[in-house]
Amino acid sequence: MYARLETDRRDEYATKLDDCFVRREPLGVVLVIGAWNYPLQLILLPLIGAIAADNCAILKPSEISRATEKFLLYSFLYLSQCYAVICGGAEETKRLLENRFDHIFYTVVTFPYLLQHPKSSLLQARSQWLVASCRPLVWAKFFNAGQSCVAPDYVLCTAETRDMLLPHMKEALESFYRSEPQQSQDMGRIVTNRHWDRLVELLKRSKGKIVIGGESDKESKYIAPTVVIKESDPLMQKEIFGPILPILTIKSLDDGINFINEGEKPLALYAFSDEVVMTELHFSTSSGGFCSNDGVVRMSLSGLPFGGVGSSPGNYHGRWGFETFSHKRGCMLRDWSMSMFCNQGTKKCLVIHQGFTESLIRNTSLIFGFSIVM
Repeated sequence: MYARLETDRRDEYATKLDDCFVRREPLGVVLVIGAWNYPLQLILLPLIGAIAADNCAILKPSEISRATEKFLLYSFLYLSQCYAVICGGAEETKRLLENRFDHIFYTVVTFPYLLQHPKSSLLQARSQWLVASCRPLVWAKFFNAGQSCVAPDYVLCTAETRDMLLPHMKEALESFYRSEPQQSQDMGRIVTNRHWDRLVELLKRSKGKIVIGGESDKESKYIAPTVVIKESDPLMQKEIFGPILPILTIKSLDDGINFINEGEKPLALYAFSDEVVMTELHFSTSSGGFCSNDGVVRMSLSGLPFGGVGSSPGNYHGRWGFETFSHKRGCMLRDWSMSMFCNQGTKKCLVIHQGFTESLIRNTSLIFGFSIVM
């Protein structure tokens, strides 16, 4: 299998006759627990990494996305004995976790009780980037009705930049969803009534000023693309996971960096500015991923690892999924010919296992490439 053949030869060795390398081996039986916001992608992408690493896998799709859950169940029913799908809710998942797994890959986005991904942030550092940044910002935030772990959860900018930003955001929203987003086929809906209730309650509790949107309809589980202006708010306490975007004002770039660093490390950080500012942001903050002058396009690149840092570690996509589901086994192979260095009398041990003797000093340069000075 690919996992067993994948090696990483090393230049390090104990002696020049050793063969040292890293061997990727399967972890064993892994559990992949998916989420409801991208129910197919968040099951299949980790599974690809698990299969590439030669693991067996148990899949637990979200019970909220019932159609996808049923599709996966029947798709894997007769596929292989190495892969199985388990359906059910919290109780079934609890019983499933009573079993021993070699690795558990858990993507959690179901609010409010358990969150895997800290809030993603977007920082506006220069006002001249407004027009160029509005379309990727609006698209990244309100795609799938904001129900994406990589959607910007808040915007940091100066008050002057904020006031110039809002008209361009309205124009971008109209270009995507027309003047009445509720009638647009491109505007998504909230996944369940419970999630709709939570988002509407957040808006009611918010002390911020709604400057865009705010409309909602429970029957269709619709919430309009909404922008709120506030310095500090209940909207900032948890991941929003909906079409609500707070804008917080800062006085300088340093204020923005300090604000980001004081909280949980975000899953993603998006920034719009020039190369000098990007370099400072890149080295002054920590996040699962970083993207300058664009939005969530970064996560579509299989060559880049996708995942968090801090409270949400782990990476996948492309080779990174293979690495996550592989055990890196450090190996050193020594040929039996090393027995020539044994003491000829007792044949008990190699030169390197002896004390500091004259023969050790004489043979050090041959074996290790350096000499011991006594």
